[in-house]
Amino acid sequence: MSRQLSRFFRYPGLSLRVIRHRFLFWSGAVTVALAAMLFAKASVLGNGLFSILIKGHPFFVFVITPAAFACILWLTRRVFAGAEGSGIPQAVAALEIPTLAERRAVLSMRVAVGKILLTTLGLCAGASIGREGPTVQIGAAIMHTLGRWMRMPVQGNGQALIIAGGAAGISAAFNTPLAGIVFAIEELSRSFEERSSGTMLTAVIVAGIASMAVLGNYTYFGHTDAALDLAEAWRPVLACGIGCGLLGGLFSRVLIAFSRGLPSRPGAWIGAHPIAFAALCGLVLAALGQCSGSTIYGTGYDEARGLIEGTKALPASFGLMKLGATILSYISGIPGGIFAPSLAVGAGLGVNIAHLLPGVPMGSVIILGMVGYFTGVVQAPITAVVIVMEMTDNQTLVIPLMATALIALGASRLVCPSPLYRTLAKSYLEKVVRRQPRPEIP
Repeated sequence: MSRQLSRFFRYPGLSLRVIRHRFLFWSGAVTVALAAMLFAKASVLGNGLFSILIKGHPFFVFVITPAAFACILWLTRRVFAGAEGSGIPQAVAALEIPTLAERRAVLSMRVAVGKILLTTLGLCAGASIGREGPTVQIGAAIMHTLGRWMRMPVQGNGQALIIAGGAAGISAAFNTPLAGIVFAIEELSRSFEERSSGTMLTAVIVAGIASMAVLGNYTYFGHTDAALDLAEAWRPVLACGIGCGLLGGLFSRVLIAFSRGLPSRPGAWIGAHPIAFAALCGLVLAALGQCSGSTIYGTGYDEARGLIEGTKALPASFGLMKLGATILSYISGIPGGIFAPSLAVGAGLGVNIAHLLPGVPMGSVIILGMVGYFTGVVQAPITAVVIVMEMTDNQTLVIPLMATALIALGASRLVCPSPLYRTLAKSYLEKVVRRQPRPEIP
C-alpha cells in the first residue's frame, strides 16, 4: 500500500510545477470570463445611454460624436498607448515580439483597463464598434500578467498564455466555447502545438463555464429554425459567397490602406492632425447615422438579432451604411472591434440578397450573408461557420454555411490577398522593430 501511495505521489501530473501551471490557466480563464462579462455589461450600458440621448435630441450627435472621437483618441495616445484598434492584431503580434518589455506594451493591465474604458466611451458616442475583438487583447493581457505575477518561466509558456487568453476571451464574449477553440487554432496560432493544446482547451472551457454560470446558457443572436433545401441552396450560397466575400475583402483592403498611411497630401494631413481627423470621422459618422434613421450606431447586435428573428424593419441600405460606419470608426484610431459590426453588416446584406431571390427563406439567406461577409473580412472560414452556428443555435445550415464560407474566402482574396489581422499584426511588428535602438558601429 505504501509503495502504491509513493508511486501515486510521484506521478508527473501531481508535481508542484504542473499544478501551478494548470492553476494559472484555470484561474486566468475565470478572470478573463469575469472581465468579459463586466465589459459586456458596460457595452450594453454605453449603447443604452447613447440611444436615450439621441432619442430626445437627435442632432446632438453632430456635437457629441466628433468631440468624443477626438477625446478618446487623445486618451488612447497619451494615457493608454497600445489600446488602439481592435486588439486582435496586437495579440497576434505579441506572439512574435521577442522582448518582454515590448510585449508588455500591448499586454498589460493598464492596456486592458484602457481597452474596456475607451471602447465603452466609444459606444457612448455612437461608434460602430464591438467588444469581442478587444476582449481577445484583454484576455491575452490578463493571462500574460498572471504568468508574470506567478513567475512562470516565459520560455514555452508565453505564447501558450497569450493564445489561451485570447481564445478564452472569444469564448466568454460570445458565450461560444467551440468558437473560442477554433479561433485560437485558425487565427491566433495557425498551428496546434501538442504541448499546449490541453491547457488551452481547458482555459476556453473554464471561461465558457464561468460565463454560462453567471449569464446562463444564452445564444448571442437568439434561436432560429431557418432551414434551406440543398436543391435550392446553390443560388443563395453563390450570391452570399461572392457578393458578401467581395465586400468583406474590400472592407479589409480599406482598413489596411489606412493603417499603412494614405499617399500624398491626404496621408500627410492625417499623420499631422490625427485628433482632427478623428473628429472629422465622427462628424461624417453622425451624418451617416441621420441618413440611416439612427440604426448604424453601436455594435449592431440588436439590429442583427432583429433581422434574424424577423422582428425588426431596417432601411434597405442598412448593410452598406453599417459598413461605412464601421470603416469610419476604425480608421479614426479609437479602440474598438469589428466582429459584431461585421456580423450586422452581413445580416443587412443578406436581407438585400434575399429580396433578389424570391422563394428562398429570408432567415436562411441572412445567416449565409453573415458568414459570407464575416469570412470576407477576417478570411477565417472555419471560425466564421462555427461562430455563427453557435450564436444562432442552428446546425441545419452547416453544409450551405461551409460552402458559402469557402466561396467568400476565394472572393475576398481576389480583392485583399493578405488576411486583415495578420497584415495589421505585421505592420505593428515593423513599428516595434523600428522603435528598437540600433547597435552602434564601432
